[in-house]
Amino acid sequence: MRAGLTKTGQKELYSKYFYDDLGTALFEAITLLPEYGLTRADLRLLSKHAGELAERVRHLSVVAELGSGSGEKAYRILPHFARGAGLTYCPIDLSGAALIRCQRDLDDIPDLTIVPIQDSYIDGLASATKLRRAGTSILVLFLGSSIGNFEPPVAEGFLETVRHNLRPGDVLLLSTDLVKDLDRMLAAYNDALGVTAAFNLNLLRRINRELGAAFDLGRFRHEARYNEIAQRIEMHLRSTADQAASINSQLRVELQSGETIWTESSYKFRTDQVRVMSDRAGFDCEVQWVDREWPFAQSVLRAR
Repeated sequence: MRAGLTKTGQKELYSKYFYDDLGTALFEAITLLPEYGLTRADLRLLSKHAGELAERVRHLSVVAELGSGSGEKAYRILPHFARGAGLTYCPIDLSGAALIRCQRDLDDIPDLTIVPIQDSYIDGLASATKLRRAGTSILVLFLGSSIGNFEPPVAEGFLETVRHNLRPGDVLLLSTDLVKDLDRMLAAYNDALGVTAAFNLNLLRRINRELGAAFDLGRFRHEARYNEIAQRIEMHLRSTADQAASINSQLRVELQSGETIWTESSYKFRTDQVRVMSDRAGFDCEVQWVDREWPFAQSVLRAR
């Protein structure tokens, strides 16, 4: 918090801190909103291509999902892989509540062992890879276009780190939201009910609760905008007045009226950009499935 809120020029908070238990619940609600087509596109592609994915990933012993949430997406494909194979599914998430729900909701899949891992993406993946049986492969799921929350160099570095945790032949299924009509993109991050605004403001509420801060949430406004050059949606919290807040009596944060705190970037991609980025990270793109109703892609990336 100190690093982001004392940054020269644009103050910043990091989107990974959205996901306390309340933040996770709010995000689950966002995925159901009519304006937010990403999750439905992801689910449509999984339902349509689950069988083909199972054909492409043989001799599988572990499926690791980065940022699993409730496991709804994994539920669409795991039955195609389990089927007497003694498969281990590792949902990886920072939210303990999400992992409890995930284990409960997926517990009825036959021949599946669920090993929840409450950790960050990479540390969780490192733990999951230890469950690999000799001579078998691993499938990593990174869905929901979460890769879009990273700055491009960080995203590529992240994929490289994922690759370093895998062996040649292992597969990463990567979801990416694609560039589309501006109004559709903006509405997805500024819904009429205000659920996304509550999700954004909850970040300050969490700082108040966990770090003893004194932010007045009533003096901030949620804002979403599109940076066409950078190809990203930006979420900000805009101060509606000159104000100051202390954090645990150790840090004083001052904001002028109209100043913003940048809380999230959501980069949008073109399919060729995904292929180039994956290639540089050490993956071969075998196939890309694209949803036409809400332009969205899933890329099957094999570690080389």
